Amino acid sequence: MVRLKPDRSGILLPHNMARFKLYIEYEGTRYSGWQMQKNSKSVQGKLYDAAKSIFKGEHVEIYGSGRTDAGVHAICQVAHLDVKTVLAPEIIWMKMNDELPADINIIEAEKANPKFHARYDAKNRIYLYQISKRRTAFGKPFVWWIKDKLNFEKMIKASRLFIGMHNFVSFADKDDEEKSTKVLIEDIQMKEDGDLILIRIIGSHFLWKQVRRMVGVLAEIGRGKLTPDDLKYFLEHKSPTPAKYTAPPSGLFLEKVLYTEEKFQAALQSTIIIPSMKSVLQ
Repeated sequence: MVRLKPDRSGILLPHNMARFKLYIEYEGTRYSGWQMQKNSKSVQGKLYDAAKSIFKGEHVEIYGSGRTDAGVHAICQVAHLDVKTVLAPEIIWMKMNDELPADINIIEAEKANPKFHARYDAKNRIYLYQISKRRTAFGKPFVWWIKDKLNFEKMIKASRLFIGMHNFVSFADKDDEEKSTKVLIEDIQMKEDGDLILIRIIGSHFLWKQVRRMVGVLAEIGRGKLTPDDLKYFLEHKSPTPAKYTAPPSGLFLEKVLYTEEKFQAALQSTIIIPSMKSVLQ
């Protein structure tokens, strides 16, 4: 008889399983999101299928650091894999990548402490959003093209209002898994890069559609159709208005997940190259 013990997710797992930490990149265009769902294609589901193909007959569990919405991408999602095996992490990495489709890739696999949990041990999540100021033939799946001229300086100033602990109920869809709508936003960084506007948001965690609605409201401020006072109101009062401005998933990337003692100092840069029209025509 196999003895079971609960991990912090409440799932009972065999005590003799090994735990591996996976660093994963994916293009989310074809998927319903990270989380496995019935009758839909998910990133977690593809990883699970790959693991089951390798570890035939073994009990397999895969948990991610958090969910990403349908169509959202990841530069470095983190997950942990539980399975009874003697295979080395680099062999698991190689075998799983052989089973995965081209738009999902395990960057690295390493042995993890049995107490490590990809979701509950995460300290910060970092998201990157890419807005294109021009129509592009190359980057459509990875940007939100906004035809209107945006006032970048107004967007930067308004973004500072998000920093700190706020109730983001106006920026989130209802989610039965979330007990609180309060989120700590540690920092927001913005940059113009060619004809791209890059927005990096660093927070303790994020609610369903929160980042996309934050970006959508900033874009409306850049258009001149909303003001910083409107943003303040949305943070202080429950309002349905931000939902109308939800940015598309195509421009959103889970950039990094930080755990205890980890630092993040990467330069803010795009995932694609869209040079400014001026430089192309010179």
